[in-house]
Amino acid sequence: MTAEKQEILAKLRKQLLEVQGFKPAPVDIGDGFGLGPIEACFPTKVFPTGTIHEFLAQNPEDTAASEGFIAGLLAKLMENGSSCLWISRNRKLFPPSLETFGTDPQQIIFIDLYYTKEILWVMEEALKCEGLACVIAELSDIDFAQSRRLQLATEKSHVTGFLLRKEPKYSLSATACSARWNIKPAPTEVSGGIPGVGNPRWEVNLLKVKNGEGGKFLIEWAENRFAPLQAEPQIITKEERGLIA
Repeated sequence: MTAEKQEILAKLRKQLLEVQGFKPAPVDIGDGFGLGPIEACFPTKVFPTGTIHEFLAQNPEDTAASEGFIAGLLAKLMENGSSCLWISRNRKLFPPSLETFGTDPQQIIFIDLYYTKEILWVMEEALKCEGLACVIAELSDIDFAQSRRLQLATEKSHVTGFLLRKEPKYSLSATACSARWNIKPAPTEVSGGIPGVGNPRWEVNLLKVKNGEGGKFLIEWAENRFAPLQAEPQIITKEERGLIA
């Protein structure tokens, strides 16, 4: 293939990714989010912002792990001083705990609603506000049409959206989200023989990625940043996908 054809092909791929929601990051993320091999799974080789991410949490443990992982992402998204909106139904999150992952809770606006319809409406309207760095919504299930409305909103504003789906009943249903995650807590490891609890660790299951490849990863939060503990992803089996995908 000639250099001219390669350039045309590269431009077409870029345009296709932009149409599907993978647009250039609206914030300066420097060398990325520090997720290492996880970021290599995305077609742009960096954690995609300005799009919708879906996190599946099958139990309270997964929910807590997801919240910690999301908090680490928020630290990067809001490092320029911008704000975030966190919408929930029965909020269990203790805001000061976010400081553990480098996130200032004073930059987050918490809204508690009851009905799913209200949560989705507030999220869609918030995603249209270009002054926000991120909008997070906690709910159980969402259909394709609803997720498509959110994706269209974020494509115009470049605001990143996170859907934290607690104990979803229809996790296999298709959505318009750019990535589907399942975050699980992993055993910590203490150093120097000192008793206690080590740095937070997660088993990160990247279940689906538009135009990319998923996988299973082990990552730790250490020295106020993500620290990948493996160079290559593990393959997620069909049995695991049947349970969590």
